[in-house]
Amino acid sequence: MTTHGGFEPVFCTIVPPHVLDKLAQAEDPALAGPARRTLQRDAYERTQRRLTTVIGATAVASVADGTPQRTIHDARHGTDLPGHKVRGEGDAPGKDATVNRAYAGLGATFELFLRAYGRDSIDGNGLPLNATVHYDRDYNNAFWNGEQMVFGDGDGEIFLDFTIPIDVIGHELAHGVTQYTANLTYFGQPGALNESLSDVFGALIKQYTLGQTAAEADWLIGAGLLAPRVTGKALRSMKAPGTAYDDDVLGKDPQPATMDDFVRTGRDNGGVHINSGIPNHAFYLAATALGGHAWERAGQVWYDVLTGGELKEQAMFVDFATLTVKAARERFGDGEELDAVSKAWEQVGVRTL
Repeated sequence: MTTHGGFEPVFCTIVPPHVLDKLAQAEDPALAGPARRTLQRDAYERTQRRLTTVIGATAVASVADGTPQRTIHDARHGTDLPGHKVRGEGDAPGKDATVNRAYAGLGATFELFLRAYGRDSIDGNGLPLNATVHYDRDYNNAFWNGEQMVFGDGDGEIFLDFTIPIDVIGHELAHGVTQYTANLTYFGQPGALNESLSDVFGALIKQYTLGQTAAEADWLIGAGLLAPRVTGKALRSMKAPGTAYDDDVLGKDPQPATMDDFVRTGRDNGGVHINSGIPNHAFYLAATALGGHAWERAGQVWYDVLTGGELKEQAMFVDFATLTVKAARERFGDGEELDAVSKAWEQVGVRTL
């Protein structure tokens, strides 16, 4: 894939740098060692992403026929990508549960975007979905590198296998959808919107797969990823940002739920994984106010804004919020959808123009 229409794909990980930074300072080498190695590997992959963006990557043929084209590779605990092919589209499940989960997660993501929004794969044109599992040793992350998904196995102490939560898979692939549409700048408020949109669609993919309504969903990102020793339930909570974990090693979840607690920082690309809690909470409020299946109305509004062409790369929260109000009115009229979206942003302290 080459850069698309001037787009510059970014390297996006599910575990925020501030979490790994905290782990890297742990006194126990069994915790600090994998975190430090993960940070080093992430830095390397981030640099590779920039180089690939500059020189261009090999073009990938897309076939827009409404069916997924999945390929799963096994890195065999190395770091060469994509690794050894272990399962292709239509192949029967094998004995490796990680491979099977990755394959199913790619399919679930494809299914949600196609069935709910009429989008054929993440680029809208049938882009093949490739993933690599068993990446590196004790690698505490999963990422989208602009071309494919990559999953670590976790260290077993803090993080488990990164293919376990289907919303992690959906989250990372949704970065690809953003890459091919609004291409939000990965810094500050635009970067927080980028992260939030991935959380939104990651949550919707999980809910769609489970057949859950907004009221039935847990609204957690990464539930099942944390090892038993960790005092926490997930990486993030859209229902109650700041409550996903409170652990003696990881520290406390720093996400704010409203603009009153907006975090100003130069770390984590200006707090993209932290302040994403604010638009995350706005989506949760809108979706639960409307009830039913969240992908049908609130999700449709968010998708309309992401793909509608008016969302600028440098969009701030107020810009995104304003566009959601406009999209709700255009699609559903002056009814409960408009009211729910408007009130949700008001509740998190983001004004609309």
